[in-house]
Amino acid sequence: MKATLVVLFFLLFAFVIKLFPHAVDAAPDPVLDIAGKRLRTGVDYYILPVIRGRGGGLTLSSTGNETCQLDVVQEQHEVSHGLPLTFSPVNMKKGVVRISTDLNIKFSAMTICVQSTVWKLENYDESTGQWFVSTGGIEGNPGRETIDNWFKIEKYGDDYKLVFCPTVCDFCKVICRDVGIYIGRGRRFLALSEKPFKIMFRKA
Repeated sequence: MKATLVVLFFLLFAFVIKLFPHAVDAAPDPVLDIAGKRLRTGVDYYILPVIRGRGGGLTLSSTGNETCQLDVVQEQHEVSHGLPLTFSPVNMKKGVVRISTDLNIKFSAMTICVQSTVWKLENYDESTGQWFVSTGGIEGNPGRETIDNWFKIEKYGDDYKLVFCPTVCDFCKVICRDVGIYIGRGRRFLALSEKPFKIMFRKA
């Protein structure tokens, strides 16, 4: 009788897996820093380029005549790590940053501007034909009103890339593109691109 129950249990388990394959899916892989350790929520990290000789880490820069329009740019010099950042996944319970997961990215820095340092996708710039990554976003509160504030980290070979393709709103129509570097006005801006910005993470 006991053997029969065991067989029935495994048959039922196999049936459930077939009907609901995602019910037993493992969590996405964690994002690792250059020391091989998992990225943790609320901990400061630098986002650094993998390819050497093409600039340093990420920082803030005002654009044009607007002092408080702070865009995300890459440091010009490779030795500059830029500003530290924190990552806040849509689900903060586990404390681990995972690939393919919606998250907010925020600079751990004070500015003279009365706005947050949370990343957001800026409105389309017709003069350059670019969608730029700026700041002033809202942290948390996933949904239609914050759709521009969510990014993802994806594997890119042995390294990583940033992607804008939010899934925090089931009925919203969104752009899905890699985040790359746009060079203009003497700066290296983060913008949506066909060519991803290959990155790595270093604990600050």
